[in-house]
Amino acid sequence: MTDTGSIATRRIVDVQWLINARPLSPYQWGIVAMCFLIVLLDGLDTAAMGFIAPALVRDWGVPSASLGPVMSAALAGMIFGALRSGPLADRFGRKAVLCMSVAVFGGFSLWSAFATGIDQLVVLRFLTGIGLGGGMPDATTRLWEYTPEKVKSLLVTTMFCGFNLGMAGGGFLSAAIIPHWGWHSLLLIGGIVPVLLLPVLLFWLPESARFMVVRGQPVERIRKVLQPVARESLAGVEQFTIPGQQARGMGPRGPVLARMFAGGLGPGTLLLWGTNFMGLIIIYLLASWLPTLMRESGASMTQSAVVGALFQFGGVLSAVGVGWAMDRGNPHKVIGICYLLAGVLAVAVGHSMGSGLALVLVVLFAGMCINGAQSAMPSLAARYYPTHVRATGVSWMLGIGRFGAVLGAWLGAALLGLGWNFEQVLTVLIVPAVLAMTGVFIKGRISHTDAA
Repeated sequence: MTDTGSIATRRIVDVQWLINARPLSPYQWGIVAMCFLIVLLDGLDTAAMGFIAPALVRDWGVPSASLGPVMSAALAGMIFGALRSGPLADRFGRKAVLCMSVAVFGGFSLWSAFATGIDQLVVLRFLTGIGLGGGMPDATTRLWEYTPEKVKSLLVTTMFCGFNLGMAGGGFLSAAIIPHWGWHSLLLIGGIVPVLLLPVLLFWLPESARFMVVRGQPVERIRKVLQPVARESLAGVEQFTIPGQQARGMGPRGPVLARMFAGGLGPGTLLLWGTNFMGLIIIYLLASWLPTLMRESGASMTQSAVVGALFQFGGVLSAVGVGWAMDRGNPHKVIGICYLLAGVLAVAVGHSMGSGLALVLVVLFAGMCINGAQSAMPSLAARYYPTHVRATGVSWMLGIGRFGAVLGAWLGAALLGLGWNFEQVLTVLIVPAVLAMTGVFIKGRISHTDAA
């Protein structure tokens, strides 16, 4: 239902109808901004090791290949954080889990700045990763549940511009500050800002109204969080519902895996996992090793950081366009084409070394394609799963995908250890690109409809 009728005469109000029937309020734009900022900080902390790696090699006198465990530690923590955060958010609420995630990744990023050796840094980056893994899926779920259907994909992928912007910003920032203040400075910034943001989240950010309906919370509490969205009195409303299902008693039940495979969700769940896994192999091999590979090919530390940042900045340029196209066409085709182009362009990056402007442009376009596609995956998952399992479904897709991120970071170290050169390492990426495209196309064929 998308009419804009008055609420005054309604005793029962569908939460999604209420959100669909009105323009975005300043309250909702505030939620978008908070989620954007959280994901931006997530991106900054996630990419930090790739940008400080050349400085660590220099300061600690260790070979590049020995940084493989450090590169992978946060990613491993992100797996654990993502797999646990979704079920917890579906059980205890989006807000509590999101605030806890921000506190964890901010605090341990700050501590990581004082690490004195590789072993200590591995442990601290793993703990940082637990918070990073929990922040993104909960921000995605919260934003999805507070936005109108006609712009859901656009706003979620726009939010994910924050992740790419954070990763790109880490590159530009590291190029500016690491030569003067050392590698510690980037981790200090990545820790202090989330800690300062935490009180704002605790006192201002609302709980998801859809979650509150699903959990059967009192009407008065739901009315309070929806009042700024409605911008007219909700005093006469006696019951809030969510689309197409009886809300009360729909809380998470049974094993986590069973919830994501029940009711015909299984094939789509597996395809979402596989596609996200392959996409993150590409992103994290490039994000983790592109600056180091360029440095070893003769580029300066500043040039390496800037080109690595351009790869992430490409996602900022493309994510809004991908989200817009998803809301107006077949989202599976949009994402699949981006994956295929990303694989072709990753190979082209390997053949453009030393070509100056050509290298910059190819890296930028590769980042636009792969980061644009990957930014769209949480939106694709959020539209697939129903409310009572949405946070679990999104977080598990991201968590399983993180195994691909770990593999991508490790693969770079392994191939370098075998003596592979820049061109050979990047040529391998055509394989996961084709598999990701195939997976999302099949998902679109067998399960294209959106959940309530």
